[in-house]
Amino acid sequence: EKVELKQITVRVNDVENVSITAKIIRHMLKRFHKKVDYEIIVPLELLHQAEKTKRIFNIVLGSIAAISLLVGGIGIMNIMLASVTERTREIGIRRALGAKRRDIILQFLVETIVLSAGGGVVGLIIGVVTPRLVTYFADMRTIITAWSLMLAFGISVAIGVVFGLSPASRAANMDPIEALRHE
Repeated sequence: EKVELKQITVRVNDVENVSITAKIIRHMLKRFHKKVDYEIIVPLELLHQAEKTKRIFNIVLGSIAAISLLVGGIGIMNIMLASVTERTREIGIRRALGAKRRDIILQFLVETIVLSAGGGVVGLIIGVVTPRLVTYFADMRTIITAWSLMLAFGISVAIGVVFGLSPASRAANMDPIEALRHE
């Protein structure tokens, strides 16, 4: 009489022995069962595969975020460079009236920080509303932590400062006489 076997469950006494035991079972089945009409599922291997997939997913998302931050920073720098160019005469007048280079740098850095903080606030709003919509419509639980919001906002402001330094120093290093002649 032929008996069809549907499933065999093997328990191992120690997690360290799971891979070795799976390897032995695979070897035995391959040796004594020529027809490959079976499948060996090892939950620990599935867990390792899920962790690997999660790591790859995090790397891809991190790369996309880094590229987005770079593009946003370049956008802020371009806006501030245009602002410096448009306000060359104002900078010349301020320098002629006694404003120091650090005052000009501070003025443009504050503008950059306000610009990037505004973008950060908009990003936070989108970053809070989107997961809530996912939770509501997809019935999938999402988690928003306070530290992640603070980190995102801090990075937004830091990007503004980093990419705002070049236009601010360019404005501060203008020759007041040349700036006054500019129309």
